[in-house]
Amino acid sequence: MRKSEIIIFGIIILSFAVGIYYYPQMPEKMASHWNAQGQVDGYMSKFWGLFLMPIISLGMLLLFILIPRIDPLRSNIRQFRKYYDGFVVLIMVFLFYLYLLTIFWNSGYTFNMITFLSPAFAILFYYAGILIENARRNWFIGIRTPWTLSSDKVWDKTHKIGGKLFKIAGILALLAIFFERYAILIIIVPVILVSIYTVVYSYFEYQKEM
Repeated sequence: MRKSEIIIFGIIILSFAVGIYYYPQMPEKMASHWNAQGQVDGYMSKFWGLFLMPIISLGMLLLFILIPRIDPLRSNIRQFRKYYDGFVVLIMVFLFYLYLLTIFWNSGYTFNMITFLSPAFAILFYYAGILIENARRNWFIGIRTPWTLSSDKVWDKTHKIGGKLFKIAGILALLAIFFERYAILIIIVPVILVSIYTVVYSYFEYQKEM
């Protein structure tokens, strides 16, 4: 078992332990969803409010373990596996952080959920940029378009610029801390624009190569 998988299993076990510990203290209906302004607009039962996230994390772990084993280009994944493993750990830490925020909210603490998530999104996006910069052509990880998957050269050029842009999106996400009213837009819009740009960029780079 890889070191990253041991860390993630530890996080998941800790999540279940936290859920069991807080179960008697939680209300029968737990706040589980927040709108763009950070206000509660959805609830679920206590059981699912405490254990849905650990169950989802466990399912995601199994998927992340499976991907490097079933990809036809898994030899390429091995070339950047340490970055992939780091990203998977980071996603699990992000989910655990979100899980703790949910528990704190339902324990009676009041705060803007989007604002508190902003630094976590910033770190996640920035590291996604690092992963993208180092990714080699494969079927599951990275900016996968018909044009990047058809050419190593297009893949490398697209991921080089895409990685830098995702890092910028991560830095911009920090601004959401200071602009609560527009926080969700500051977090989401740059990522959407980067995604669209890299798809279009890969198309034109492929046409130039042809």
